[in-house]
Amino acid sequence: MNFAATSIASCLPPVSVARQVGALRKFGGVGLAARGSRKGSGFLKRDFSPNIQDQNLKCRERKGGVAAMTSAIDGPPSGYRPNVGVCLINARDEVWVGSRLDVPGSWQMPQGGVDEGEDPQQAAIRELREETGVTSTQLIGEAPDWLTYDFPPDVKARITILWGRAWTGQAQKWFLFRFTGDDSEVNLAGDGKEQPEFVEWKWMPAEDVIKAVVDFKKPVYTKAFKSLAPYVESWSTLQSI
Repeated sequence: MNFAATSIASCLPPVSVARQVGALRKFGGVGLAARGSRKGSGFLKRDFSPNIQDQNLKCRERKGGVAAMTSAIDGPPSGYRPNVGVCLINARDEVWVGSRLDVPGSWQMPQGGVDEGEDPQQAAIRELREETGVTSTQLIGEAPDWLTYDFPPDVKARITILWGRAWTGQAQKWFLFRFTGDDSEVNLAGDGKEQPEFVEWKWMPAEDVIKAVVDFKKPVYTKAFKSLAPYVESWSTLQSI
């Protein structure tokens, strides 16, 4: 099966892409932070203050002495930016992924911060529209827990300057949507309200998505797929990864 990527060139003039890439690189490759000031401030309308001892933190991966953490909790812990992740699948149960403008060869699913007073599910719908232009979807399910990951020191240093706040990492609520439209609906310029996040996109088998994402997100992607696998019959093997 051909998983050829579709470029943002079909959505934006080439000069626009060049300007976006140049601007993002000035910030050391922190694309998720460079899509507007709102992207750096995520808050939920609920007041979450879980006991750290009850978060069941698990170290899933350690690279260069930096632990990549995932946790299954009822709400975002203090110091973690409230965030939503969107797993969008097509009729073949393949996953939509985009290649980051600022990190060549790095693929990921849509994600973004939760605005103050915003419901997480509505945040997921908004982020999907802003990053992909997609609105033709059907909600299939959501992960039961908030999952966290820590920023590596170099990433944390850059986003602290850009966001103006020293977040430890992100706490994500993951949602699974079925794409009910046509591929021509995808527009990497999004709805025009935010700067583009991706330079190209493609449909990818779920197992390959974990391999394609940046290393410090692999543990949380693994946990997210395990949580969403029961909703997709062809993903039965993902429940044991």
